[in-house]
Amino acid sequence: MIILELFKKNRVCTHDKVRPDAELSYCPDCGELIKNQWFLTRCACCGVKLKATIKNGEIVPENHFCHNCGAKEFVVEALEKINFIDIDYAVLVKNIVKPSVEDKIQSWVDIKTCNYTQELLPQFL
Repeated sequence: MIILELFKKNRVCTHDKVRPDAELSYCPDCGELIKNQWFLTRCACCGVKLKATIKNGEIVPENHFCHNCGAKEFVVEALEKINFIDIDYAVLVKNIVKPSVEDKIQSWVDIKTCNYTQELLPQFL
């Protein structure tokens, strides 16, 4: 098993262990903050739900046409929360949330107890 992992070309974390019901959570494998987003595809003509899938990084319907009216156009709809009715039609996208870099860390030294000259500490990112 360990030998096979050495030969893998793509070592990007897929965040498989992140729970799909949580809006924000940390991935236990890589430690990144992950935001779950649900998307649904609908027919642009009649509005019927179409089963969604991800192909080449895009959210597209599984079939190339609507099973109700036969139209090929579709609309991607972002869902706030997933319902149990929509779970068969929706697709889950896990995005990494980048922290803001503007946070600053400061520290102070008490001059009375320590013989230390005051100066600014370097900030490491």
